[in-house]
Amino acid sequence: MAVSNRESIRTRMARLMTGVALCACFLTAGAALAQDASSDEKLQLSSDELVYNRDSEVVTATGAVQIHYNGYSMVAQRVDYDQRTGRMSARGHIELIEPDGNRIYADNLDITDNFASGFLNGLRVETIDNTRLAAESGERIDEDTMVLNNGVYTACLPCASDPQRAPLWQVKAERVVQNGKTRTIRLEKARVEAFGVPIAFVPAMEVPDHTVKRKSGFLFPRMSLTENLGFGASVPYYWAFSNHADATFTATGYTSQGVLLEGEFRQRFENGEHTLRVAGINQMRSEMFTSNTSDAEKDLRGLVASKGEFHFNPRWAFGWNAMLQSDNNFARTYDIEGLNDTFHTNQAYLTGKGDRNYFDARAYYFDVQDADTNNDAEKRQAIVSPVIDYRYIAPEAVAGGELSANFNFTNISRTNADINAALSKNGYRGLSGVNTRMTGEIEWQRTYTTPQGLLLTPILAARGDLHGLDVNTPTGYTGNFEGDGFTARTMLTAGLEARYPLLVSSSYGSHIFEPIAQVFVRPNESHAGGLPNEDAQSFVFDATNLFERDKFSGYDRIEGGTRANIGFRYTGSLDNGFTLKAIAGQSYQLAGQNSFATDDLVNAGANSGLENSVSDYVAMAGVDMPNGISLSSSVRLDKDDLDLNRTDTSIAYTSRAVQASLTYTRINSQPEYGDKKDNDVIQNTTSLRLNDNWSLFGAVTWDINSDVLTRRGLGFSYTDECMIFSMAFSETRDASNEKANDWTVGARLSFRTLGDVDLGADTFDTFIE
Repeated sequence: MAVSNRESIRTRMARLMTGVALCACFLTAGAALAQDASSDEKLQLSSDELVYNRDSEVVTATGAVQIHYNGYSMVAQRVDYDQRTGRMSARGHIELIEPDGNRIYADNLDITDNFASGFLNGLRVETIDNTRLAAESGERIDEDTMVLNNGVYTACLPCASDPQRAPLWQVKAERVVQNGKTRTIRLEKARVEAFGVPIAFVPAMEVPDHTVKRKSGFLFPRMSLTENLGFGASVPYYWAFSNHADATFTATGYTSQGVLLEGEFRQRFENGEHTLRVAGINQMRSEMFTSNTSDAEKDLRGLVASKGEFHFNPRWAFGWNAMLQSDNNFARTYDIEGLNDTFHTNQAYLTGKGDRNYFDARAYYFDVQDADTNNDAEKRQAIVSPVIDYRYIAPEAVAGGELSANFNFTNISRTNADINAALSKNGYRGLSGVNTRMTGEIEWQRTYTTPQGLLLTPILAARGDLHGLDVNTPTGYTGNFEGDGFTARTMLTAGLEARYPLLVSSSYGSHIFEPIAQVFVRPNESHAGGLPNEDAQSFVFDATNLFERDKFSGYDRIEGGTRANIGFRYTGSLDNGFTLKAIAGQSYQLAGQNSFATDDLVNAGANSGLENSVSDYVAMAGVDMPNGISLSSSVRLDKDDLDLNRTDTSIAYTSRAVQASLTYTRINSQPEYGDKKDNDVIQNTTSLRLNDNWSLFGAVTWDINSDVLTRRGLGFSYTDECMIFSMAFSETRDASNEKANDWTVGARLSFRTLGDVDLGADTFDTFIE
């Protein structure tokens, strides 16, 4: 071969290899692969034989041809370049490996040297993320357009035992058009198959190629099936109208109620983001809902919701979440994602976090979603505007100990009084009017260790409250209520905690036994029961708060009088893998007025086990076993006869194949607290993995006293490397919580790289948690 022709051959071979890359890769934009033929990158060519025919002006490389250029590698049995026609061809088991690892296979290739047009046969593409494409033939129309004929796309790996068997899912299209300018892939006359069976026919669909992160277009449809809405099919459209803003528009057609329209607009900023959502429907058959409900009485229904969060700097953040709807149940009835809870919390907040301090300011409005048009539950909810919390821990030791401070400001207003009619006498969970409170508290504590190992911790605390009240006086309340004007109260506490941890080591493990005794000396709670109680109502005495200085959960009540707490803690770690833990003890009112035995607007301390000078016994214990079994129990036993007043006992098992838990809860009747009957409930959740792909899951809640299954569900799922299919049924029975739909069927079919087809997917999510 003449030396003068070698540079021409090198250039042509470079173009040939690049042409293969341009034409063969269906998943890559052509412009991104184009290389400058005059590049200084060296081409490496090897073959069994290289021939240049001067008469026909054809360069031919045959026999194990290997070409390496600019990160690309190609092998073929034969490569020809015709200088007169300007066409290049390759044939015989062509394989091209791109720099990113994608592999392209073809039987033969024919293309012009300026890449203007060409075709190939027997195309296969395997990407590094295990997606695959095959086509009978392909043709390059121009620099930006390529067309494949009879293409098949899938993200499933071939069957190891039978590679010729159809994948679990695939998309077949008569014509596939890839546009390098718009970076889109258009599938014409497409057919989606699952398990070898066609499940959807689409005349045409257009999706972005793999170089695009965000692209406008239709998303996979979703489906649902509910009792009063009927069958629903949703068609979402995604619109990316800028690099920092996009939107999703969804039309859902229900067989029973018509078309629901939804829009979600998202805007991202340098320091945060904002989302605006709208939805609406004009119901066709409102009479299908229960009569005299908001679902039945309104035809035109809708909502507007807004959510945002912004970070001023790494420590400070501001945000909000608000919803306004036409009636009190629209979002829940139509299962608007993120807005369908029974209680939707509208709020705005400002938070700041430091190394040793914390600030939080929030305003709340609680939207009660209930189908009962006569229900005034929302008017009985507190409007909080605002509640401010600040906590500070001194960075340096003060008198050798830790000094901390808390501040809370709360302003609450309410339209209607929230009365608990279950009490023998009126119990007011909230009073109508305005209630304002400001609280400041400081605490100091330091731990001393004696030579014998005894740990002594003195505790000093001081607190002050100022209440501003303009509320309606509760009717029939026997306490000395002070509901008008300003009221101040203080509390000074001196306490001492003694702990004596004992470490016991043996040949089979180690144990720590820790007897604990506390005493807190303080005056009686001033204005006990005479002020509103908004944040300390849910009171449970158990082992978790046995050693708390103030066992009330909020600020509105203060534990007063002199009290002692005595008990012990135990932890054990055995060499065979068992882990043990336990807490047990009792509390004593030594002097002064017992705050848990005083009148209260909600009887917060009644039937708690602390209302007597000697409390009930409380204990909790747990064991974790190396075989995956765990046991835990929390009990409160009557101080006189050890009757079981309250318990939460559960057993759980976790392994690769099984995850199961069984919980028994018993709460004795608390008539003064509003519970007139015993509550005994058993709850179970189970997930069974049958093999690497198939799983079963279920959940059930049994009210023993009423002999009713208040909640039950059952489902299954199939999962592999390319798809997920799941289906679940759930039913809820609760007369006190009326719902538009008592049962729901949920299913999800998810194709990797393509998207999801949902049928009530929220149901599935609930039962796999």
